[in-house]
Amino acid sequence: MKDRIQAALNKVRPMLQADGGDVEFVELTDDNIVKVRLQGACAGCPMSQMTLKNGIEKMLKQEIPEIKAVESA
Repeated sequence: MKDRIQAALNKVRPMLQADGGDVEFVELTDDNIVKVRLQGACAGCPMSQMTLKNGIEKMLKQEIPEIKAVESA
């Protein structure tokens, strides 16, 4: 499943990089929660929680229905 997560993150990565940010996969917990770390401009952005939930989490859950949530590590 980690390969599927990386592939899905690679789809959203160009949008983040266009704004000077990035996302790093940290871990997949036993209860299917994905932990990521926002980097660059995204790390200090006041909109980062919205990006995390409405962008990254929504897209990952769409690609991989087994994922329950995406959280910041």
